[in-house]
Amino acid sequence: MKESYIFRSCLSSNGSRLNSLKSVLSELRLPFSPGDRIGIKLHWGEMGNKNYLPPIYAKEIIGWLKAKEIKPFVFDTTVLYSGGRREGRQSLITAAKHNYSEEYLGCRVTIGDGLDGKDVIDLPAGYKHFEKVQIGKVIKQADGFVILSHFKGHMETGFGAAIKNISMGFASRAQKQRMHADAKPSLNKKKCILCGECVKVCPVGAAAMEDKEYPVYDLSKCIGCAQCIAMCPEMALKIIWDTDVRVFQEKLVETAAAVWKSIQGRAVFVTALLNIVKDCDCLPGNHKTVVEDKGFIGAYHPVIADKEAIEIVGADVIDSIHKDIPWRRQFTYAQEIGF
Repeated sequence: MKESYIFRSCLSSNGSRLNSLKSVLSELRLPFSPGDRIGIKLHWGEMGNKNYLPPIYAKEIIGWLKAKEIKPFVFDTTVLYSGGRREGRQSLITAAKHNYSEEYLGCRVTIGDGLDGKDVIDLPAGYKHFEKVQIGKVIKQADGFVILSHFKGHMETGFGAAIKNISMGFASRAQKQRMHADAKPSLNKKKCILCGECVKVCPVGAAAMEDKEYPVYDLSKCIGCAQCIAMCPEMALKIIWDTDVRVFQEKLVETAAAVWKSIQGRAVFVTALLNIVKDCDCLPGNHKTVVEDKGFIGAYHPVIADKEAIEIVGADVIDSIHKDIPWRRQFTYAQEIGF
């Protein structure tokens, strides 16, 4: 049964990454028809990030769809944190600098929740944490979706791939904040070098610092985006959770499950197991890879896609780079809620 849901193309010692993708695409059965408008959901990387998935793979998918007389477009949504993707117009500039442009890709590149982040709708959820979730309106503006995910580590979820791509990836800024609400920064003063980076990157002014004094954090203002923690050069900040650490995993899954109810039967998943690094493409910098390239996965369900990716990469790899993150809760909770 597994083979009917998963298509895997692993790299040989001299294997072509593009050929690996082509092999997976050749096996996927598309639930689309000629003339359909299909959104390709992807992450074009934060400004200054060196590890994002190169646009050549999106371009290959676009050509594959066009050959079937399908009309593709590429999109992502606005984000919580400061940088090159918080506001829609700046995000498109970031995309273009990474060659995710209409000129290179040959299709429209857009923001799924609008340039101002206000093109959103509510979807019913009916779960423990969310009765409803707020999602970019793009979910109702396309006939179907190709979810192109870059598998990598993540400081809050352990790893990020298909589940995260339809959860955080489709969510409005408000929904992103609701998912992050339980994560707050805690300072280890012995490690702090008073550089002020946490103050600089905070998008809501929750971090403050006077001359030669340690930074302080207004947790009532904090939106939990964790950018200060991620960007601290000395790792002097860690996450403290207002609730059980597993709650964030559950909120992520509930949002993904609500999105899945809307796109089920009109979506396929392609996951790139390339340039697998410790942290998300949301962070600037060139991050060290943690395992060699593995190829591509094709699937019809996000949970199945992520389980397969973990099997290929190795659960021990995720455990080693994010020791205290209960990422397995994503899978157990998905099963509990029927996702």
